[in-house]
Amino acid sequence: MRRALFVATLPLLVAAGTFALAPSAQAQAWPSKPLRWFIPFPPGGGTDVMSRVMAQKLSERIGQPVVVENRPGSGGTIGLEAAARAPADGYNLVMGQAANLAVAPALYKKLPYDPVKDFAPITNAVSAPSVLVVNPALPVKTVKELSALARGRPDQLTFGSPGNGTTGHLAGEQFKIAAGAKMTHVPYKGNVPAMTDVLGGQVSMLFSTIPPVLGQIRSGRLRALATTGAQRSPVLPAVPTMVEGGLPSFVLVNWWGVLAPAGTPPDIVNRINGELVKSLQLPDVRERIAAEGGEPSPTTPEQFARFIVAEIAKWAPLVRASGAQVD
Repeated sequence: MRRALFVATLPLLVAAGTFALAPSAQAQAWPSKPLRWFIPFPPGGGTDVMSRVMAQKLSERIGQPVVVENRPGSGGTIGLEAAARAPADGYNLVMGQAANLAVAPALYKKLPYDPVKDFAPITNAVSAPSVLVVNPALPVKTVKELSALARGRPDQLTFGSPGNGTTGHLAGEQFKIAAGAKMTHVPYKGNVPAMTDVLGGQVSMLFSTIPPVLGQIRSGRLRALATTGAQRSPVLPAVPTMVEGGLPSFVLVNWWGVLAPAGTPPDIVNRINGELVKSLQLPDVRERIAAEGGEPSPTTPEQFARFIVAEIAKWAPLVRASGAQVD
């Protein structure tokens, strides 16, 4: 009787054991098909360039294609929303950044995703400071001199930006707060027209990413007063930081990091983290990132998760101070 009972229940036990092992077996089989990498901005920009470099290296390391897919629009929020809604199976990745992960929660009244709850952070990847540039005709050569001039001429100095709510706009707001100055913001549709008007003297200053203004700085057509990172930029080693310039609380950097949809298996997240961290140390990858004004800044998934929370808290007061809002 007991033997018959055991034989009868054996198929159930085997099935139960197979079911219990299924997730582990599935994770061990990863990757068994191509991955998709969402890029929330158009082709050709910094986010696109860095994403493609990293996607190619990841493909080489895991032995599967990593297909990039540009989903631009609404300050990078459309691409991030698409990634958040993708299957959490380890085959969908996205390159997020300060704008759509840290700034967007305070900027948008209705954000179509939660930057903390809807993603599984994999690693921070790249950090890039901005640089404060002025027209050489402006009678200042240091941040201290600019601060004094701005305080002495309330609302007379202007600062350009690529648009309302951009990191360039918010860096200008941070400068106003740190310097105790009143200045007028002039938003543009992109960094290039803002830089053009600084070159022409129509606008006093601009916080810009480094690559678009590097040639103008080297030619002397723009004067670089400071960069916004915690340390000097390797691209502009002779230019001091804002902290060195006398504003001790002024550290604002653009950053990019890789995420997956929330619920992606932790062992896959850790595997991708390991492969990306190794890729970011390769000389050719570091060189390409440096050309975009950035530096590799890899982290563990847990460190990146904490970083995102801290950055949301850091940028929110600047968004409120700027008055910028997107419906």
